[in-house]
Parts: sequence; C-alpha cells; structure tokens
Amino acid sequence: MKKLINLCMALSLMAILTACSTQDAAEQVESIAAEASAEASGDAADGESSQTAAGTGVEDGILTVGMECAYAPYNWMQMDDSNGAVPISNVQGSYANGYDIMIAKKICEENGWELEVVSSAWDSLVPGVQSGTLDACIAGQSMTADRMSQVDMAGPYYYATIVCVTTKDSPYADAQSIADLAGGKCTAQSGTIWYDSCLPQIDGAEFASPAETAPAMIMSLQTGTVDFICTDMPTAMAAAEKDPDLVILDFSGTDGDFQFASEEERAENVNIGISVRKGNTELLDAMNDVLGGMTESDFNSLMEEAIAIQPEV
Repeated sequence: MKKLINLCMALSLMAILTACSTQDAAEQVESIAAEASAEASGDAADGESSQTAAGTGVEDGILTVGMECAYAPYNWMQMDDSNGAVPISNVQGSYANGYDIMIAKKICEENGWELEVVSSAWDSLVPGVQSGTLDACIAGQSMTADRMSQVDMAGPYYYATIVCVTTKDSPYADAQSIADLAGGKCTAQSGTIWYDSCLPQIDGAEFASPAETAPAMIMSLQTGTVDFICTDMPTAMAAAEKDPDLVILDFSGTDGDFQFASEEERAENVNIGISVRKGNTELLDAMNDVLGGMTESDFNSLMEEAIAIQPEV
C-alpha cells in the first residue's frame, strides 16, 4: 500500500514540476512531504513491517538528499557548477554546493550511488525523510534527542561548537561570557537549539522572532535589528569571512558558556548528523561506514574548503 502511495506522490510531483514555476514547485515539494508524513503517521500500526517493505531508498542507485540550499557553509545555492556544485533537481538551472555536498558526494562515491539534491525548507526536511520523499537529510542538523526520536541519524559528520555573533561597534563585542550579553536583543534560526535552548539562558535577553533561514538570521544582525545572534561555529565563520564587521563570541570551554544538563546532552546539541528514516539500518550503516573512516581533522579540512569557496552573496 505504501509503495502505491509513494508512486502516486512521485507522479504528482512530476506533474507539479512540469506545470509550475520554480518557486511554486519547491513549495509543492514541501507540501507533498508534509502530507506524506501525515499519511505515514497514520500507518504507524504497520510498525516494523512497513519499515522493511520501504527498503533503503537507494535501490535505484540514486541517493536523494534534502537540504535548505541556503545555510552556508553547510549548503548553498549557486547558478553554475563551479567548485564541484551539483544540480538541484527541483530548482531548474540552480546548483548546490557546500560542506554537505562534499560529504554527500563522498558517501555516494564510496557506495557507487548517484547524488540527487532536493531543496527544501528546514521544517520540511524531517517529514520528507519520514515519508520516503527524501532518502536522507544532509543539512547541518544537530543530533538532538528530540530529532532522533523522529529519525535515525548517521554520524557525527561534524563537531560544531555553539557561539554568538555581534558587530565590532556593538557594546557586546568584548563579551567574555553569556552573562555579559544580559539585556541584549537577540535571535537565532527557528527550530534550532540556539533559539529554543541557548538564548533563554541569557538573563534579561529580549527575543526577536526566530529567523526562517540562516541568511535571514545574519541579516537581522547586519541591519541592527538585533544586537547578537546565536549559531554554530561554521555558520559564524562563514558569515565573518564575508563581513569583516562581524565578531564571533566563543565561550566554549569556559564557565561562561551555554550550559547543558550533562556532557552527553552537550554532545547531542553540537554533533551534526545525517537523518534517515527510522529503521533504515542498511542505509544508516552504509553512511556510518564512510564517516567512520574520516577523522575530525578530515571534517575540519572540508569545512575550511567550503568556507573558502562560498559565494560572496
């Protein structure tokens, strides 16, 4: 039954991509992912038998990976295939590049798969994996307990510290701990631990609405809408690389850092993993086999390369 549902959804998606504009198509992809997720939830009684019937998703030799394509240096959209960028299947004439693409290509190369990249909104990524619309999300997602209750996660494929970013002329530019940020106006990307768990630890902080994307978050700082933002180190480094007026506030390893109940909980929130459907152990293991052969130094080198080649705008 589920195979029939997925086939119908695939045919619907093809019709949408043919008939609609690029923006409309992306919106329809997200809508189909959400509807498919709801359908999958309704079939929960099928349990493990349904998971087994669904297979790995790469039986056709194609790994379909979802990402925002708007989250440098993890992933971004560009208009040509320079620096190893790959086409975005649901945004005609556009290409994706970044750290996530580098990792995805390595996984595909070692398993003999082709790579298909699908652009999707952040909140549609997990539903897309749950429904089978996407085989995996390689999108800079933290390996939180909440997320891992919804999907299985391979990795980590990066170890990211949590930082804040402000401007050079800000009264917070010399902050040595989160206590020094008290009373400031701040934001972070929606649906992240930065907004939900970290910023609330700052006494008297004034919260602006969460940003829908990382670029929107950074722009809110650059335009003076907020005094500082909270994000991870790679995102901060990429922003500071393009804008020398930005200052990274790194409190990691000090008593003034953001606090978690345990080091295990901290690791959950800073380790970055790859989402796959619950129970898809074959795909999970294939990815972990590749990532297990890489060191933290390998990850850092790739991230430095991604930061170096990110577009200016």
